[in-house]
Amino acid sequence: MRKSIFRTGLVWLWVAFLVIVLDRLSKTWMVQHLIAYEPLQILPIFNFTLAYNTGAAFSFLHSAAGWQTLLFSSLALVVSAVIIYWLAKASSRQWWMSIALTLILGGALGNAWDRWLYGHVIDFLDFHLEGWHFAIFNMADSAICVGTVMLLLNWMVTSPANRHS
Repeated sequence: MRKSIFRTGLVWLWVAFLVIVLDRLSKTWMVQHLIAYEPLQILPIFNFTLAYNTGAAFSFLHSAAGWQTLLFSSLALVVSAVIIYWLAKASSRQWWMSIALTLILGGALGNAWDRWLYGHVIDFLDFHLEGWHFAIFNMADSAICVGTVMLLLNWMVTSPANRHS
C-alpha cells in the first residue's frame, strides 16, 4: 500500500521551495544593486559584498579549469535525489528532521541553479572582524548550514532504535 504524500516527510517540501525563492530573490537583488567585490557596510562586522565563487565552500577548487561546475552540479543532484528519497520514507511527524533535510535540499538546489545558469555561485554575506573576513556566502549556504546542524542535533537526541523508523 502506498503512503499518501501527506503522511511522509515530502509534505515539508514547501520549505525547500521557500529557500530557493528567497535565495533567488536575494541574489537577484544583490546583482542588480551592488558592484562586484565592493563592500557595502551594513554593520561594523557585516557587509554585503557581491562575489562570484566557481568553487565550493570556502572557494574550494575555485581555480580549477571549469570541470568543478559539472562536479558540484552533479553532486547537488545526487544529494537532492537522496534527500527526496529519505523524505519519502520518513513520517510527516518527523518534522524536525524533515525541515532539516528540506533546508539542505533548497540550499543545494539554489546553488546548483547558479552553477547551471552562470557557471559560478553568487555570494554576498560578508562577516568580518578587525581585517579578518569569514568566507563570503549566501542564503542557500545558510540554509545548508542550518539544516546540517538541525540534522546533527536530531541524530544526537534520537535513540538508535528510532533513527531508521
